[in-house]
Amino acid sequence: MVINKMTTQKFESIVENKKTEKNAHQSNLGNQNLMRKIKIEKIVLSVGGLAENLEKGVKLLSFITKRKPAKMKSRKRIPTLNVRPGLEVGAVVTIRKNKEELLNKLLAAVDNILKKKQISENNFSFGIKEYLEIPGIEYQRDIGIMGFDITVVFKRAGRRVKLKKIKRGKISKKQIITKEEIIKFMEDNFHTGFE
Repeated sequence: MVINKMTTQKFESIVENKKTEKNAHQSNLGNQNLMRKIKIEKIVLSVGGLAENLEKGVKLLSFITKRKPAKMKSRKRIPTLNVRPGLEVGAVVTIRKNKEELLNKLLAAVDNILKKKQISENNFSFGIKEYLEIPGIEYQRDIGIMGFDITVVFKRAGRRVKLKKIKRGKISKKQIITKEEIIKFMEDNFHTGFE
């Protein structure tokens, strides 16, 4: 009997300690659901062109990101532009590390102002007309003056459930990041203005 009373008292004190720790942790979070937190998944830089312009675009992307871009091939035939299936018409590079630093530089090139029509669900895109507008980048004679497009993709925790190979599942529409949420995220974290 004495042993049972001692163990139940210890058990009750442990349970009370756990409850107080849990309440303290929840008050620190501000009652936020971590699964609803928005993160930047990746930044995709892309450029289009044919032959010589494409080679300059590849050099530009590798100069800005210090990575090797992948070339994209056409699937359609466009006779007016001399495009046939299988012809290389663009290059793309994806950045998943040090995204915030690069995004700050790229946003500075457009004066940290975006248009609301550039935003869609889960991402936004904008273009830079001349790479010289990016702070800290000097003119490259072999590239000339060129521009490129940037797409920033957002995600919430749990997105992998839809993408994985084994035991793939569905995610609800609540996981989609709306325009308003993207605007609020950019205003809070990057002080971006919207027109």
